[in-house]
Amino acid sequence: MADVTKNDEAVSDEVAAVEAAIAKPVERGEPILQVRNLVKHFPLTQGILFKKQVGAVKAVDGISFDLYQGETLGIVGESGCGKSTVAKLLMNLERATAGEVFYKGQDITKLSRRALKAVRRNIQMVFQDPYTSLNPRMTVGDIIGETYDIHPEVAPKGDRRRKVQELLDVVGLNPEYINRYPHQFSGGQRQRIGIARGLALNPEIIICDEPVSALDVSVQAQVINLMEKLQDEFNLSYIFIAHDLSIVRHISDRVGVMYLGKMAEIGTDTEIYDHPTHPYTQALLSAVPVPDPEAREHRERIILTGDVPSPANPPSGCRFRTRCWKAQDRCATEEPLLAIPQRFVGDDTPAAHESACHFAEEKDVVHAVN
Repeated sequence: MADVTKNDEAVSDEVAAVEAAIAKPVERGEPILQVRNLVKHFPLTQGILFKKQVGAVKAVDGISFDLYQGETLGIVGESGCGKSTVAKLLMNLERATAGEVFYKGQDITKLSRRALKAVRRNIQMVFQDPYTSLNPRMTVGDIIGETYDIHPEVAPKGDRRRKVQELLDVVGLNPEYINRYPHQFSGGQRQRIGIARGLALNPEIIICDEPVSALDVSVQAQVINLMEKLQDEFNLSYIFIAHDLSIVRHISDRVGVMYLGKMAEIGTDTEIYDHPTHPYTQALLSAVPVPDPEAREHRERIILTGDVPSPANPPSGCRFRTRCWKAQDRCATEEPLLAIPQRFVGDDTPAAHESACHFAEEKDVVHAVN
């Protein structure tokens, strides 16, 4: 019994320390979220009664990045590259195999459930599918108000209905819709409800896992404009995951390009879109449709050969080498680091940003991402 009491006291001390740390404002120029060598491997097993691990799907295999206050970091890449797994790891919906995620100096991968609850008040998520992320048996008021049941300190019980109606108004929905059910809304309206739920606890960070990919183009623009407005109003930091390169450029301050569980290139939107140095980024940009017929005639379309390798058995060295036109023997034996290429170190050029390629160089890519 003494051990149980001691554990309870230790957890209470941990919660108090975490709450004190996250209550402090972030110093100017300091990142609010730091990800260091984050890894998630899903085990592959054989057998029914006596299971044994025979391998692992390396969904995320050692990525690092920073997120600053009021910034939007976009993450792009092909399907299956690990983007959504990163989102779940940052929320601790999936436990990391290795690595660290620091929120205001607190490693959230090591926190107890009670301490993690305090952190999640400040880190919320908007999910990809507005149709399955809302409970069809609950009204809009109950869906958004449920956050106050979990965190009652944010809103007193008698004040919750008014708070929910205010949130509906903030995201552009009629407050009178509070008693409606999800099936009575369109896709864009449902995603607005998801955003309202994410805003309910006044978070500092919102992780957006492809929040507009299931919506029509016109509705996408409305939701993106809403998110930008809310960011300015509430000083939010976004991690914005998407496939659409034009949307990512429109909303992001910095962009990270993922390939097969690794970060291939990261920099400002101008550095990535106008001065890409990694062959994979160049290939992605060359695939963007160009509406201008004259520009289309002068573009070089980069066609990647071969299929994306299995994350259960990724290539040695550089993971992109099996599809890269620049690949040499060094690429098979030596894994490139995500760093400023040696040829650009010390240069005052947009090409001097982090790129995981032994032979990184600029290449003119005509595209329609503005």
